[in-house]
Amino acid sequence: MAAAVKECLELQLLEVEMLLSMFPKKGEISLDEDAVPSVQRYLRSTDGALPPQLEYSVAVGVGEAKLKVELQVLLPRRYPHVAPQLFASSSALHRQQQLELNTHLASHMSSLDSGELCICEAVQWLKDNSLPYLENSRISSESASEKVAVKETLHRMWIYSHHIYRQELRKKIFDCAKKLNLTGFCLTGKPGVICVEGLRENCEEFWRVIRYPSWKHISCKHVENIETEGSVDDLRLFHAFEDLQFQAHGDYGLRNDYHMDLGQFLEFLKQHQSGHIFQILFDVEGKLSDK
Repeated sequence: MAAAVKECLELQLLEVEMLLSMFPKKGEISLDEDAVPSVQRYLRSTDGALPPQLEYSVAVGVGEAKLKVELQVLLPRRYPHVAPQLFASSSALHRQQQLELNTHLASHMSSLDSGELCICEAVQWLKDNSLPYLENSRISSESASEKVAVKETLHRMWIYSHHIYRQELRKKIFDCAKKLNLTGFCLTGKPGVICVEGLRENCEEFWRVIRYPSWKHISCKHVENIETEGSVDDLRLFHAFEDLQFQAHGDYGLRNDYHMDLGQFLEFLKQHQSGHIFQILFDVEGKLSDK
């Protein structure tokens, strides 16, 4: 079993090297700096722990206008014998066009021979087939703007987790929020709380990404939608995406005994016109002691 996994990981590294040679410019491939070294360390060892699954994204240029479609890739450890998880997205696509693009990409990938490296094929398919979706999205947007002034909706999601500790998870949360122009905060510790606010499609993309492929003990407890004819930026409660940490009780080295000071958290929520959220998150009424 270990030998079979190592053979698959060797092939995955070869494909990553091929993609890096195809996309040499900075920002074309987004790959955690320790992803490849961790696989290489495992391949050199005889009894080491399995490395994290390789996860990266490729910015695919489409058409002469240099439009971009991002291909997000997650490789099972037995890929290419197990199909990769792929998702194509673009800020220029509406949700329906994005859904259709991914449906047709999945159909094409399923038609290929199994057991073969196929990420380069997926990239080429997007190069050759994404432009009509992007053009249709632009035309429908222009048509809608001519008919009526578009109202925007601020979407705010309140997400609860049993705990948030791991550095790689926190990095993923902050990188994704920044990329999607979301404001809010991530409360580290036990429990863990995340708030994101911004355009609805961006919040929903954030929710999809941080749960992908799976994150146990996490739930979206509450969603707020506020419609405006102006800018959603005027409705934000937060001006950035904050790293929220309060004085904790317990030993940080003993994670099960490390609890956040929820009194300080309640005070923070009230300062941001969100005191009512405390009861929604924790099913108790928050009270601050008089000072």
